Amino acid sequence: MALRKKIVKLAKVIGGLTGMLNKIDENAPEYYVLDAMVTDDMADVAIVAGLRKPRTLDYLVEKCGKSREETLKLATQLADLGVFKLCTKNGVDTYMMEVFAPGMLEYMVNHKTLPEKYPVIGKAFEEYTRIRIEPLAPIMKTGKGLVRVVPIEAALEGIEGVKDYERISYYLELNDRFCVTDCTCRKTRRHMNEGCGHLEHDICMMLGETAEYYIRTGRGREISREEAYQLMHKAEINGLVHEVPNIDGVENAPAICNCCSCSCFSMRVATMMNAPDVIRSNYVAEVKPENCVACGQCVEYCNTNALVLGQKICDNLKPEEKETISPRDHMWNQDRWNHEYRTNRENVAETGTAPCKTECPAHIAVQGYIKLASEGRYLDALELIKKENPLPAVCGRICPHKCENACTRNKIDDPLAIDEIKKFIADQELNAETRFIPEKIQHYDKKIAVIGSGPAGLSCAYYLAVHGYKVTVFEKESKLGGMLTLGIPAFRLEKNIIDAEIDVIKQLGVEFKTGIEVGKDVTIKELENQGYEGFYIAIGAQGSRKLNIEGEDAKNVISGVDFLKAVALDNPTKLNGNVVVIGGGNVAIDVARTAVRTGASAVNMFCLEARNEMPALNEEIAEAEAEEIKINNSWGPKRIILENGKVTGVEFKKCVSVFDENHKFSPKYDENDTIIVPADFVLLSIGQSIVWGNLLDGVDLERRPNGTVVADGFTFATNIKNIIAGGDCVTGPNFAINAIAAGKAGAESLHRSVWPGQSLIIGRDRRDYHAINIDEVELNGGFDTTPRQRPLHIAENEKTFKDTRATFTEEQLKKEANRCLGCGAVQINQEKCLGCGQCVVRCKFDAIHLKRKYNEDGCTFEQLPIKLAPYVVKRAMKIVARPVKDVFTGKNDK
Repeated sequence: MALRKKIVKLAKVIGGLTGMLNKIDENAPEYYVLDAMVTDDMADVAIVAGLRKPRTLDYLVEKCGKSREETLKLATQLADLGVFKLCTKNGVDTYMMEVFAPGMLEYMVNHKTLPEKYPVIGKAFEEYTRIRIEPLAPIMKTGKGLVRVVPIEAALEGIEGVKDYERISYYLELNDRFCVTDCTCRKTRRHMNEGCGHLEHDICMMLGETAEYYIRTGRGREISREEAYQLMHKAEINGLVHEVPNIDGVENAPAICNCCSCSCFSMRVATMMNAPDVIRSNYVAEVKPENCVACGQCVEYCNTNALVLGQKICDNLKPEEKETISPRDHMWNQDRWNHEYRTNRENVAETGTAPCKTECPAHIAVQGYIKLASEGRYLDALELIKKENPLPAVCGRICPHKCENACTRNKIDDPLAIDEIKKFIADQELNAETRFIPEKIQHYDKKIAVIGSGPAGLSCAYYLAVHGYKVTVFEKESKLGGMLTLGIPAFRLEKNIIDAEIDVIKQLGVEFKTGIEVGKDVTIKELENQGYEGFYIAIGAQGSRKLNIEGEDAKNVISGVDFLKAVALDNPTKLNGNVVVIGGGNVAIDVARTAVRTGASAVNMFCLEARNEMPALNEEIAEAEAEEIKINNSWGPKRIILENGKVTGVEFKKCVSVFDENHKFSPKYDENDTIIVPADFVLLSIGQSIVWGNLLDGVDLERRPNGTVVADGFTFATNIKNIIAGGDCVTGPNFAINAIAAGKAGAESLHRSVWPGQSLIIGRDRRDYHAINIDEVELNGGFDTTPRQRPLHIAENEKTFKDTRATFTEEQLKKEANRCLGCGAVQINQEKCLGCGQCVVRCKFDAIHLKRKYNEDGCTFEQLPIKLAPYVVKRAMKIVARPVKDVFTGKNDK
């Protein structure tokens, strides 16, 4: 089909000076978007209006030669489409044709119905802001780009000489009319099924005349100045970056966009095209390593990945200084781009970071909360912990503390008592007056069901509630907490601890329903009919496993899981005489110690593993032996001996080895080496299974032969879009901290799953951490030599169900916190930094600030060629001065 001449002409008019140079054919975004919606008669009116000139109806009538009635009709249609911006000046309506972007294409995308009717609108917006900006990006000088970052105002505190237009409040006080509207970039990404999960609806703001236009044409909702300030705060706590169009002079910005690097097309210039000068503010962030504790909050919220976690403990591990490769003095093409910028984010410098944060399954900011605790800032420390773990008081008592095993302090003496410090901090949760209740970052009118109230379910519910969802947790038992309550005895985890953590989740608005077995009392389909849009399945591994040996079905042979559950529900089995516990893991230890407290006169544990192979933690083994529980290693059960149907003993055979050469479980026995052990009760703790019941009736959820759910290892997505699974029902039995981490990841996936067009991976932090190599660390003294602090034990009867492990005193806490070597610190690439201030407002340690690096004012669209000309010449001279092979190939780039 032949090109429509009037549409070609209109496209060139709208493009301005550069538009005149662009090739306009049927594949040009300017052409096909106008061609889809604009008639020739509309084009006649638009062309005579010219670019960026407010025109009255009288002017349009005079120039286009059409009747007043027809011209008004056409101008009104153009305003509805977004080709004209309609507003009132001195009591008279005026019509102005903006540039394509920022301007006309956003107006089109923000129309309530047009993007669905004309999908080419979103396509054109994405393409135009990529292919037309590509040649301009390398030659744009700081401050002269079409869009500009405005720092978070709180990040500018204490800086002298801040200009009015560098403050968000300037724009809010300058204008009298405000309109909230949807983010055009994230809306477009949604239509492309590339959404990143960031806020789309009611998050960007139009100002002054543009607000009037949006209100009059139904593109947005009018708000007050107070609401405008609240909107800016909402954007900031959601990690978004303030940007303003920079084509009308700094005093006439028509909008404040709240942007993310994973969807927004303006920020794409900085992150994909690697040309941050186009949009940066006059500021860059600067790190004070001596104050930094590598908590990672700034890294997480840095939209351009300018910040990474590094180390500061050892000079010999400092990264190599690299030359800055910039469009300012290099030829720039797509070979210099970061094409996978939305999925290849890196959190850690090449040399690694603090081992504690790395090894923690939830990647909690250990070094950060220890520093806060050392300063007596316990609520701040609790807040930092709960960024990753909503059950810190629970974990302070039962965590396997991989962080301690990895602690650099192991090179000197004993690792830091991280769990004990966390326990002290987290005990603030036990007092309603000192609890940390997070601020909700959004309010969504969507219902989500969490099935199971164990650590994964509780964690998912917490983070969904912080996101602002209406969450209901369904628990089939009469008590909440899952295996935390029913599988861990009170002498390790007292139930008031769990209750206190759950109370915080309730205060966030989460509803809990106990005694409701999903699949039996209500089905998933029925919950969908009740308005639940997403489901998190976290039923844990609450079943037992069988030995499949003779005598196993006798009355006094009890699964350890069922035994612990009965005790927790105040219906314990009355034990007496000799009790044999089969198993060598942490649960088996709990079973044995519980047996001591429920009537057993002697308890013997038998396990396949040698002592150094036992899966139970060393401290738990020690506690069992302190209670005179005898642990017998390298024995496997052969049969359970019965007399008249009653257990009298267990025959064991010697286990020669448990694992094969590939470390796979493959026990080998000496059948001739056996022993018979007297027993009145046998408690089996050889693993756990997933009990599905009727939960999945009518739901075709993919599972493995062992009963676990098939779920993505990163997103925990299942084969059903609105069902995410996590915890032990996915991984098999694991530690609570792993389930907690899975719960947070599941909340993010559910957030994305219940909205249309959202990707589960775009813009998502993969949380890929690696630690410094401790063997390469050279410590030169200067560290605290105080020995590791040890918590006291509370004097109690050894058969008590009370937890006799005391919490650190405040004095002990301070001494222990001062033993931290402070391994980690943040590193910054200032070339990537836009000076948005997100890092500054996240930091609790006075470790990162904005500083002025540039002093560039904005300009109008019309002034741009003149303002850029000297810079373009200067840039060309710098490029020519470089070695030829460097200019064209980048071979010398490091």
